[in-house]
Amino acid sequence: MGSFSTLLRQCAFVMMVAAVLAWAAPAEAKLWVAGTGFVLLAIFAGISLYRHHQIRRLAAEIDEVLHAGRTVDFSNCREGDVAVLANELGKVVARLSRIRDQLAAERNALADSLADVSHQIRTPLTAVTLMLPVVERADDPRERKRAVRELEAMIERVSWLVTTLLKIAKVDAGAMHVERREVRAADVVRRAVAPLATAMDLRDVNLVLQLDEAATFQGDAPWTAEAVENIAKNCMEHTLAGGTVTVAVRENALACSITVSDTGPGIAPEDLPHIFERFYRGRSAGAVAPEGAADGNNDVRQPAGFGIGLSLAQALVSAQGGTLRAANSPAGGARFEISFPKLVV
Repeated sequence: MGSFSTLLRQCAFVMMVAAVLAWAAPAEAKLWVAGTGFVLLAIFAGISLYRHHQIRRLAAEIDEVLHAGRTVDFSNCREGDVAVLANELGKVVARLSRIRDQLAAERNALADSLADVSHQIRTPLTAVTLMLPVVERADDPRERKRAVRELEAMIERVSWLVTTLLKIAKVDAGAMHVERREVRAADVVRRAVAPLATAMDLRDVNLVLQLDEAATFQGDAPWTAEAVENIAKNCMEHTLAGGTVTVAVRENALACSITVSDTGPGIAPEDLPHIFERFYRGRSAGAVAPEGAADGNNDVRQPAGFGIGLSLAQALVSAQGGTLRAANSPAGGARFEISFPKLVV
């Protein structure tokens, strides 16, 4: 209504100008000046009414976008400044529509992640709750000691899960500080596998290092070491007693690569596309304990992992500009390759 009032004021102003011109014109030209003024007034009013109609229609369509959540097509506007405005509004609406879809997808993903986190934390906490009465009722010191060790292991698993989730959250939020300096790949590998030495001995898994001492890359040594450790730990957990986990470092003119492979059953074809997804655990998620473990029983399956170690490794490598790929070795077993390019085009 306000814009229509503005249109009336503009028409009144044009009429007043035409009347003044007609009054000031010579007597023989007054009629011609007045007629020309009214013709121009009619043209001005027609164009203004048409523009007013277009703008009102655009305003109504924008109102539908804002309140009804609908996507509106502005393509029926003809040439002119209003058409330019409609084109820009169409771009804004398309962008808002994409953002809305992205937010909906992220909201669903967040809900699924929270449900997975809740489930993953609840499982060991439930086991701890069930084991507490066993510890309280245990009269045999050896039985009590064994139950206490299992409780400690469960608590360590929960602590590791929470710490890993916080690291992933930092990567997602872009709050992780990544240094870019020259790093010796061999030193990173030694730092990564050192915490796994005891676990590999207990599982009777051999660790083989094939290191190019001269190989270097531009990245962050601590974060890369953590990524390699998570991958090596995953390979160890899926390797039978007597098997081997091999970590190799190679360098060429294009990239520096760190390869971690094992002699386990490998990755199922249906699991390969999802291997780096969070909380994804394929059909071979369980790991086989080393011979003689768990009271001497062979083929005792250890608690399956949480399914976030490989996801964290990929996030840490990607944050440094590297790539992490998974495949099956021709000779059998899983193979993970981290590559840091030497030259970015």
